[in-house]
Order: sequence, then structure tokens, then C-alpha cells
Amino acid sequence: MFVEGHAISATYALGAVCTWGFSDFIGGYTARRFDSFLLASLTHLSGTILVATLALIAAGPFPPLAQIGWALAAGACGGLSLALFYHALAQGNMGLAAPVAALLSALLPASFGILTQGAPGLRPSAGLLLALLAIWLISRPEGGLRPRGLGLAVVAGFGFALFYIFMERAGRGAALWLAAASRFSSLIFTGAITLAAGRFSPVYRLGFVWGFLAGAIDVTGTVLFVRAAQTGPLARAVILSSLYPLITVLLARLFLGEHFTRSRAAGVIAALAAIPMLMAA
Repeated sequence: MFVEGHAISATYALGAVCTWGFSDFIGGYTARRFDSFLLASLTHLSGTILVATLALIAAGPFPPLAQIGWALAAGACGGLSLALFYHALAQGNMGLAAPVAALLSALLPASFGILTQGAPGLRPSAGLLLALLAIWLISRPEGGLRPRGLGLAVVAGFGFALFYIFMERAGRGAALWLAAASRFSSLIFTGAITLAAGRFSPVYRLGFVWGFLAGAIDVTGTVLFVRAAQTGPLARAVILSSLYPLITVLLARLFLGEHFTRSRAAGVIAALAAIPMLMAA
């Protein structure tokens, strides 16, 4: 049963990898010609509508207010971080911004999870280290120059780390309700900033469609991560979920022609090798 539970957790986390990686590519590409805070507000709006509707249809029990409070705190951190992250991705180097944010967002929650839940076994521990190495290899700067958007990616990474920790502290309540509360909080915070600062340009019509689509995909990843954290150790769920830059980098290479260095190729291989190790009990 223990082995099965960890395999289920890893499967949820891999689902988060695919959905988050794809939604970040869409969001980062759209933000090149669309205000990042307005775009984040749109993604949170569509995400809130989708997951709240699913929660109502499922008619599951509503979590206690203490759990909702942690989910709201997670949403505040994650929502603001996503807006900054979109802006970092829009600077023209998704292959760097995404892994840097993922690396920083993984280290703090993984360390927190190991301190509170204990270290995993030898093979999963090796997988954790290999996954961190993969993210670092993908994010290495070239030529000793500080790339554009790196500072924003760093700030976003710390915000995502708090999101991970707070969502885990929300406990084992209904994943859909917790995700809905988190996304609603994200909407309130980014929406308030957008309105207060008058961030309504630049925009373009198709960007609204992309924003709503990215939000629906992104919130799906949130639900999958919540289930991963509920069914397995936080450290493993965070590290495995943080491999989502693999998808973003591959899509940026395929559709935008971003340069794929040898270190990033090695990082992709290391990430793929880490996945079965992380799935082991």
C-alpha cells in the first residue's frame, strides 16, 4: 500500500509537470505583447471559474476554515508570483527563466518537507538530487552574462515556494475546493493590482483567449499538485512537479527556436532519468 501510494503521488506530480509546463509556455509567449498582471488576472479568473464549477458538480464536503485559510495564503503568494513569472518568461528566454524559478521554488519546500516528514529512501533521495541537478543544468547562464528576466524569475521562485508549503499545510481536504480557494485568492490579489495600477496595456484580442486557456490548464496542474502532496511526501511531490520547465523548454525550442545548449540537453536527460527514481518507494 505504501508503494502504491507513492506511485499515485508521482503520477499526479507528473500530470502537474505537463500541465504547468504547457500553461507557462502559453502564458510566457502571450505576455510578450500583453501586460503580465492583466494576463495573470485572466488566467486566475478562468481557473477559478473552472475549478469552482467542478467542485460544485462533485458536491464534495467543504474543507474546514483553517484549511481554506492556508489555501488562500497559498493563492496570494502564487498569484503574484505568476504575474512576475509571466513577465520573466516574456523577456525572450523561457529556457532560463522557467528552470531558475523551478529550482528556487523546489529547494525551500523540499527542505521543509524533509525536516517535517523525514528523508525518503536512498533511491528517491538520489532522484531528488538528480532532479535538482537537471533543473540547474537547464538554467545555467551562457557566457557569464546575467540574462534578462533572471531577477524576476528568482522572486517568482520564492513566491512559488511559499505556494507549495502553504498548499501542503492546507492538509487533506477536498482538492477541488482547496484549489478553488487558492485560485480565487490569486484572482483577488492580481486583479486589485491590475485595477489600482491601471495595467490594461499592452493587449491584443487573441491574448484574452490564450489567457483563459492558460488559466484552465494551470489550475488543472494545481489540483494535480494538491493531490500529489496529499498522497505522498511533500519533498518528492515538489521536486517532481518542479520538472515542468522541461516541457516549457522543449516547447520554446520547438515553436520559438530558442537555443538548446549542451548543458540544457544534459539537464533534459537527467530530468528523464530522475522520474523513475522519484516514483520508487
